Amino acid sequence: MTEDRTPAVAENPEGTGTDEEAAEQPIKARKNGLYDGVSDELAESMKSGWADTELHDLQPVEQASYTAARRAALSAAFPGERLVVPAGNLRTRANDTEYSFRAASEYVHLTGDQTQDAVLVLNPLAAGGHDAVLYLLPRSNRENGEFWLDGQGELWVGRRHSLTEAERLLGVPARDVREAVEELTAGTAVPTRLVRGYDAGLEGALGTDEERDEELRVFLSGLRLVKDAWEIEQLRAACDATVNGFTDVVRELDRAQATSERWIEGTFWRRARVEGNDVGYGTIAAAGPHATTLHWVRNDGDVRPGELLLLDAGVETSTLYTADVTRTLPINGTFTPLQRKIYDAVYEAQQAGIAAVKPGGRFRDFHDAAQRVLAEHLLAWGLLDPAVYDVAKVLELGLQRRWTLHGTGHMLGLDVHDCAHARREQYVDAELVPGMCLTVEPGLYFQLDDLTVPEEYRGIGVRIEDDILVTETGNENLSAGLPRTSTDVEAWMAALNA
Repeated sequence: MTEDRTPAVAENPEGTGTDEEAAEQPIKARKNGLYDGVSDELAESMKSGWADTELHDLQPVEQASYTAARRAALSAAFPGERLVVPAGNLRTRANDTEYSFRAASEYVHLTGDQTQDAVLVLNPLAAGGHDAVLYLLPRSNRENGEFWLDGQGELWVGRRHSLTEAERLLGVPARDVREAVEELTAGTAVPTRLVRGYDAGLEGALGTDEERDEELRVFLSGLRLVKDAWEIEQLRAACDATVNGFTDVVRELDRAQATSERWIEGTFWRRARVEGNDVGYGTIAAAGPHATTLHWVRNDGDVRPGELLLLDAGVETSTLYTADVTRTLPINGTFTPLQRKIYDAVYEAQQAGIAAVKPGGRFRDFHDAAQRVLAEHLLAWGLLDPAVYDVAKVLELGLQRRWTLHGTGHMLGLDVHDCAHARREQYVDAELVPGMCLTVEPGLYFQLDDLTVPEEYRGIGVRIEDDILVTETGNENLSAGLPRTSTDVEAWMAALNA
């Protein structure tokens, strides 16, 4: 990484100061930089001789009509109130390096934009409804040298859209975000709600009520429960790219055996970056006993023939919709009899769960159906005493959870655990309707130190997960491009490595 960056001072995403004031502020020199300053001659040279790069004839982004409909629904829910939805700011990783920026899902859902420091504001109108405005960082200033001296200047991190370009792309009037706080706090006070957790500067300046802000967050989470046609296509694309990522991994399992789980993680990540924005969450590349740890993301273990690989991974599209898929694979291409027995039980549970996903069914139905199948197998294998318990009693007491551990699925979309803040009656206690997308992911996990199971079970973990869309007539498996039965998995792996 080139090191002669300087800290950002001309840009101020928290809204203090105007564009003109920023132009007058000098760019501070970097401590321990190799240049002591900028000569007047160089400063003048850098101000001129640049071509006009304004983009003309831009068309609205594909989702513009959908984001407008979402904003209209938000407006109708909060009449007479100002609503503030920030994208978020860069977060420091170490010293002067930052994590890659990922805009807040609430902001992306309402705008289609992904830029840092941005803010969507819905201002109430006296006649009803709201006017929307986007506060964005404009193009880098060239008068004070920000564009080439500042750490977030365009010659360092890339060109931004001008405010005019952003208006054309997003279909919303755009203003300079450095004026946002001044404009939002000027004049007569307006009842205001803010989505918290993304922009500390805005939170401090606006001083909104935390309880009322949470009501806004809950509403926006619930707004994402039913996906529109455009969102469904994004999820299809995410699943298709994820299928390609799993295929890449199987083709490179020999390289993983020679190195570690990191090879698997890196192989899938490469596909995610080629076909999308990134992975939608930290890849779980869990080989051998690591498969019994639900969120194993260290991915530093050995990959050994004869053991299983539990790969839980999803590609996040360039529009930030993510897949969430798990397959458990025999590393040498063939299940042992015990591995197959456990795998087939999980597959049977998943089949029962998927069958329960349909319009008019309850969200809980797929979980209950899958857990019942797993409880039946645990009893049949003698891990739970059938002389003491029947299936109903096992489920009533939750005894199967020693080995099943987690819920059988969750909503999916812009977040891997989408809509997580929605009201309970909208989500976990709700009726399924067409357009909802969720995962079905039963599993069995036998820990290495679990003395209640036969020794040969210990260290085996199996999960199978697919992304299921509720349709008018039932459901569609968006990740069906990957095989699921033990026989099909073996045949698929053999064909890829032939």
